[in-house]
Amino acid sequence: MRPSSIAVLTIAGVLTLAAPLNRACAQVDSREGIALQNQIYQLRQEVQMLRDQAAHGGGGGGRYPATSGNDMVAQLLTRVDGLEDQIRQLRGRIDEQQNLLQRQNADLAKRLDDLTYQMNSRGGGAPDPTPGLGRSGGGLVAPPLIPPGNDPRVRTPEVAMQEGNAALARRDYPAAEAAAREAVASRTSPRAYDGQMLLAQALFGERKYSESAIAFDDTYKRNRKGAHAPNALLGLANSFVGIGEKPSACAALTKLQAEFPQARSDLRDGIAAATQRAGCR
Repeated sequence: MRPSSIAVLTIAGVLTLAAPLNRACAQVDSREGIALQNQIYQLRQEVQMLRDQAAHGGGGGGRYPATSGNDMVAQLLTRVDGLEDQIRQLRGRIDEQQNLLQRQNADLAKRLDDLTYQMNSRGGGAPDPTPGLGRSGGGLVAPPLIPPGNDPRVRTPEVAMQEGNAALARRDYPAAEAAAREAVASRTSPRAYDGQMLLAQALFGERKYSESAIAFDDTYKRNRKGAHAPNALLGLANSFVGIGEKPSACAALTKLQAEFPQARSDLRDGIAAATQRAGCR
């Protein structure tokens, strides 16, 4: 086999190994990731040119004349060696960050379980400031409603959400909480997910930070890729700041940035403010 063909196969193999790292590069450092991706892209182009030249018999009409082919192959292989080293370093850093994220997520889950246990343990001492709040199947359980046929005042989930959002806008948090509980109780309604988010926001507005932390977490778990998921993680972080659990707040923010690296513009200011309040590094 000709040296140029061997070089093309070697470089192509390295580029194939590098391909799965493209997304991970951005998670480590956006500028470093973009620079490495650009190098990979440029090498791919040059390898393709070498392939085209080899397919045409290695004539001198291409970008790389036959007289300089060996030099070009040597240069490409040198660059591949450097690229391999960068990839190894990047893999190590990605593994470190993934392990750190797993530990932070485990700590975050444990802290939420502790909060839930503390809330459920109330009874013999101070009354629970949010009666009827509990967890069942990963969601919050609202107090039972009067059957619609026996009380004409009971609102549909849609009406409850409309009035609850209006109450939230005017900072009438108890009214927003009551409306949210109605929507959450209607588990078959598509508005239950929206109601869960409204409940978390209302509890946060009432400064019931332990309860709002659980409610935001339940909102996120209902649909981890849903429309409310990024806001729920941000709300979870702010709730932890409210109860003085800054390490847990930073863990929630790390989770937010890892799962939603391209945060919406309306969330960026909130993330920056929460990061500052929590003192995250």
